[in-house]
Amino acid sequence: MDKKVLFHKSFSIKGGDFTNAGEASVKVKNILKEVGFDPEAIRRVAIASYEAEMNVVMYGEGGVMDFTVEKNEVRLVIKDEGPGIPDIELAMQEGYSTATEEMREMGFGAGMGLSNIKKNSDEFTIDSEIHRGTELKMTIRSHRQGGNDG
Repeated sequence: MDKKVLFHKSFSIKGGDFTNAGEASVKVKNILKEVGFDPEAIRRVAIASYEAEMNVVMYGEGGVMDFTVEKNEVRLVIKDEGPGIPDIELAMQEGYSTATEEMREMGFGAGMGLSNIKKNSDEFTIDSEIHRGTELKMTIRSHRQGGNDG
């Protein structure tokens, strides 16, 4: 397990802040573009990080996104201080949502967040404790060699 970290950064996510929602994910995407990461992997990281960030904004009372880049992989760890997820298996089902009417009116809460994160990750774990919060860990690998395409 002798992996070399090329880049690491933590982003703070404010719960309920829909105005700035998605900023951390955009920064992650831009950093990956700058270092010449595989565009297909960048797309998957962007989707997974955005969905995770939105979950913190919508349900967490704040949280942190830790972002680590290694040669051919990106690791994201998102921790929130939210209410926790009572039934992870149910929450992982496409279409299941606990979004409020206000969230739905803003275009969120389709119930695809966790399933999209899992679908776009090579490795994904979720750990949640009621009244303590939720932690998502995801690894997204570049499946090809080489540098920037563009």
